[in-house]
Amino acid sequence: MPKVLISDELSEAAVQIFRSRGLEVDFQPQLGPDAAKLKEIIGNYDGLAIRSATKVKPDIIAAAKNLKVIGRAGIGVDNVDIPAATARGIVVMNTPFGNSITTAEHAIALMFAAARQLAAADVSTQAGKWEKNRFMGVELYAKTLGLIGCGNIGGIVADRALGLKMKVVAYDPFLSQERAVQIGVEKVELDELLDRADVISLHVPMTEKTKNILSREALAKTKKGVIVVNAARGGLVDEAALREALETGHVSAAGFDVFTVEPAKENVLFGAPNFIATPHLGASTNEAQENVALQVAEQMSDYLLTGAVTNALNMPSITAEEAPRLKPFAALAEKLGAFAGQIVDDGLEEVEIEYEGDVAKLNMKPLTASVLAGMLRPLLQDVNVVSAPAILKERGVPLTESTREGSPIYDSLIRIKVKTGGKWRSLAGTVVAGQPKIAEVKNMQLEAHFHPVMLFVNNSDKPGFIGALGTMLADAKINIATFHLGREAEGQDAIALVGVDQVVTDDLLARIKALPQVRYAKVLRF
Repeated sequence: MPKVLISDELSEAAVQIFRSRGLEVDFQPQLGPDAAKLKEIIGNYDGLAIRSATKVKPDIIAAAKNLKVIGRAGIGVDNVDIPAATARGIVVMNTPFGNSITTAEHAIALMFAAARQLAAADVSTQAGKWEKNRFMGVELYAKTLGLIGCGNIGGIVADRALGLKMKVVAYDPFLSQERAVQIGVEKVELDELLDRADVISLHVPMTEKTKNILSREALAKTKKGVIVVNAARGGLVDEAALREALETGHVSAAGFDVFTVEPAKENVLFGAPNFIATPHLGASTNEAQENVALQVAEQMSDYLLTGAVTNALNMPSITAEEAPRLKPFAALAEKLGAFAGQIVDDGLEEVEIEYEGDVAKLNMKPLTASVLAGMLRPLLQDVNVVSAPAILKERGVPLTESTREGSPIYDSLIRIKVKTGGKWRSLAGTVVAGQPKIAEVKNMQLEAHFHPVMLFVNNSDKPGFIGALGTMLADAKINIATFHLGREAEGQDAIALVGVDQVVTDDLLARIKALPQVRYAKVLRF
């Protein structure tokens, strides 16, 4: 059975989920910070469950010879090198919803605390000063909240803010107008948000595009007296510029739960006027910790045992219900891809994948990944369904996917077209009685099972070819296991797919190519 390492503190309930599902678990919650030890033992495991203390860098991934999945109990995966994991075919999962409410509530709490100066007022009052006039706050009622990012957590914050009778505007390039109307927010551009917001709350991941999204220039565009809240990720705000804005009063208050460098033992914002800080507590409630631990255990178990993929950051999701239905089509897709990849002789220039019939109603993203894995493996070797889509994109090869509700002959058909040397080559396949079959090559119909070794010949449909080919194989003591023919019309273009039980040598292949009827010949391996 698969073996899982838990290298961070995780709920005992999560450990029990792994065990109840039949997985072997090694619970070493103090291991995370010890990179050298982790690197030494990671090769023994199929799954790695972590929180934030474990840093999964490229050297760790390189040592993880058997690792299939990394599960992050929480949202942020800054501590996992996703490109390196993808290149090795390791699925990286997180639990984006387990601590959403907790994080959203913390953002609202920071907003209230900043608006009413609760932290400073608490210190003053407990010191016996009773400074009522010093701590004059502002109401949030009827104020405008500007959300930078309106995904899952941002949407929850919006819902709570609307309950406080605030007006909510949101900047999020991925937020559709329909979704904005549905959740009751107004979608705006960033400059308009900066101009209108009384309170700004950030809810985006840390990327090159979002780094310092509240820059010095952006802060200068905000309303005087604006409140800034960040319970998302450190680095989204220019901390030095915010310090200056707090000191001048342009920003009236700020509440931060995250910082550019963590643990934040010191920071330019510490000690600034009306600044409230918490030590990354957004997800720190008993409920949230339990939720994310249970979710990551269930997700990893599902993947390792059934192939179901949930909340993966580098692979399409596959539900437990979908997995068995997709399995025969994924096998077909990968074999068709392998066929296509082996007849790419002059560089892969473009790929088209068509889904016809019932298969078009399934989750096609995993099927496309299977096609690409099969296609690229003959060209690049160390490729799988996780890494293949990223590799194709990196190489700048255009990919087109299309669907047709019906298929003229079969219930389902997958057709692949590859452009190589400026010319298109096409083939198609179907599933019959749960088994993948070739159904079409070069638009010529035939039905052929995939055989471990197949001889693919494109020839002129002229008398004597089949006999000559059979004689050549017999003379080489090669047994024919399967023989399938297709043609355009009598005397025109034709194909032969011959399953053989022995190796076809380069010398024999050259002699087959020399037959006068042969236009193309290739040995295929599946």
